[in-house]
Amino acid sequence: MNKLTRLIFVALIALFAVGLVACKKEAPAKVEAPPVAKPASEDPTAWEAYVRDVVTRNVEPGTSPYLYYLPGLSTTDFQGEYDRLQEKLDGDLARGTTGDNVVLAFASPSSAKLADLMVDSFGRVEAGLLKGAKVMFIGDSADSQRVEQAVTPSGATYKFVEAK
Repeated sequence: MNKLTRLIFVALIALFAVGLVACKKEAPAKVEAPPVAKPASEDPTAWEAYVRDVVTRNVEPGTSPYLYYLPGLSTTDFQGEYDRLQEKLDGDLARGTTGDNVVLAFASPSSAKLADLMVDSFGRVEAGLLKGAKVMFIGDSADSQRVEQAVTPSGATYKFVEAK
């Protein structure tokens, strides 16, 4: 009788385990939204949505992205916007970074002007000051190489994302 009781007990456990496995529901597959397309205009609202999407897709969880956005050339007071962004960037870069979870993301409808700004500002950064930080340039491939050359001495890791 003892063997029969054990056999029934093992059989019940096996049936219970099979039942649990059969009832286990798979989590629904996460549906990823399609990427936001690069805006055809210089509309700041459209660019904000685009840049937010690009940055979200290209940073690792747990990182702290800081966005530097230069509006398009047709913006009223473009030169003032350019000068203020350069002043802010110069101050931020002079302070350095506090860890490897920092991403400095740069974007603009005017890739060439943003590249000019970055080359100028990163040219004044002390070598190695941004070690561990990541710099993401969202722009035209024609501007990437000169931006990378300006960023590399700072010690930051450079990442290019073609605006498209």
